[in-house]
Amino acid sequence: MPDHVHGIIIVGADLCVCPKKQKNIINGRTHRCAPTLGTIIQWFKTMSTNEYIENVKSNNWPKFQQRLWQRNFYEHIIRDEKDYYKIREYIINNPKNWGINEDV
Repeated sequence: MPDHVHGIIIVGADLCVCPKKQKNIINGRTHRCAPTLGTIIQWFKTMSTNEYIENVKSNNWPKFQQRLWQRNFYEHIIRDEKDYYKIREYIINNPKNWGINEDV
């Protein structure tokens, strides 16, 4: 898509690097082992922006004005297999619908 991206991110226990019974304590507070969705999105935006800037410098890609990414993101929690397939089909078919309804 020219102005946005869709994706399905699976966050699960396999991402946890801490032993299950060990608490990750920083400044007296417990923290999760697995990254949050916000942390994953932040990492993706940071790394892709850095890569784009590198290509602007080395491969003459066009410069972007202000920010490459918008500040926030929209999330939807997929709760079952039916919802997964519905979202998956939406993502697959979304480019075909680009420009059909510019108000949406």
